[in-house]
Amino acid sequence: MKVKLTAAAGLAMLASTAYAQSTVTLYGALDSGLLYQSTSASYSAAPFLPNTKLNGNAGHVVQLKDGGIYSSIFGMKGSEDLGGGYAANFKLQGAFNSSNGQPGKSGTPTASSIFTQVTTVGVSGPFGKIDFGRQFAPMAYAMAETDVRGAQYFGSVLTAWLTMNTMSGWTGSNSNAQIGALYDDNAIVYNSPSFYGVSAALEFAPGGVAGQAQGGTRESAVLKYSGFGLNADAVYYNGHDANPFPYAAAGNPATAQTGIPPTGQNNNRFVYFGAKYTWHDISVSGSFSNGRNPANSNGVPKAFVVSGDFDMWTGGIGYRFSPALNFTSGVYYLKDNKNSANHSTAYAIGGDYSISKRTLVYAQAGYVANRGQMNQELIYGTPVAPGRNTTAVNIGLRHTF
Repeated sequence: MKVKLTAAAGLAMLASTAYAQSTVTLYGALDSGLLYQSTSASYSAAPFLPNTKLNGNAGHVVQLKDGGIYSSIFGMKGSEDLGGGYAANFKLQGAFNSSNGQPGKSGTPTASSIFTQVTTVGVSGPFGKIDFGRQFAPMAYAMAETDVRGAQYFGSVLTAWLTMNTMSGWTGSNSNAQIGALYDDNAIVYNSPSFYGVSAALEFAPGGVAGQAQGGTRESAVLKYSGFGLNADAVYYNGHDANPFPYAAAGNPATAQTGIPPTGQNNNRFVYFGAKYTWHDISVSGSFSNGRNPANSNGVPKAFVVSGDFDMWTGGIGYRFSPALNFTSGVYYLKDNKNSANHSTAYAIGGDYSISKRTLVYAQAGYVANRGQMNQELIYGTPVAPGRNTTAVNIGLRHTF
């Protein structure tokens, strides 16, 4: 009997130890503010198709806007110590619109999900970290690390990159972009340890399409350096069957909801080189990138409005006046490489002040000069009129928990 009691006590101690070494955290953020924008887009029944004329300016807009800094989110994450420096990890994270409670976009137009951004399980250890599932593409972190404005939702490298996508055919009805990616489904991502400041991230996302080895696949690589105040990143992203979701007005109503069957077409290529340097309280950043459709390498008919081949140049400067007060500014230039009439330049400036550890207030303003059919937007989720100069002002509050 004594042996049994001793064994039971030992098992209880092991169970309590295992429980103590496991953690689960609930977290989130609410970000909402007031937005004024001097133009807004009005589109035909088949928006963004390359041979479709875009309608003009629908007028100014004043609205309560979610995501002045980043989107509102809710999630949970956990980790279990496996011993020897290894851990099993999971993360579930979804975006939602704080103005109306609606969830963020999934990977396809007709699908809905709770955790729209991250659904991963993985292992970390001395070898680095590997995660499986829907997650941010490594290139998203690279852009944020090398932009003074941190790839925020207002006037940043993120909004300029999104313009590459809208000009190439992305409708905004899903998160499956035309050029590069913010999120990838079915992704396997490996992040290496840092060696003297140098690290790498590798991604492969199998498409799982029967009979098509490359159908819907994604692959990318990011090389990073971080040290002595410098962050430098180089990105290569390649995808197949990017956003194969046509409109009924494109001439095939039956496929407007189901999409075109993946065939393995290599139609998503993005390369990026960026750096940010911080010295004391001053930060400067700059980058160059190109996004294009390799399957369209021979160009497009002259009747088409846009080519799907864009260069982006960015620059920024920021100054932190105190631990609580920070100001940033940026310039973002885009050009269509096969139609010189399409180009745009966006200017953005913003400041944020932390009134507590978890709450900050922000104010930001931007101006974009769009030429030709370019429609570079100033804030994510609020399209501007193509070919029109646009001004936007946003003030808001962000609280994390």
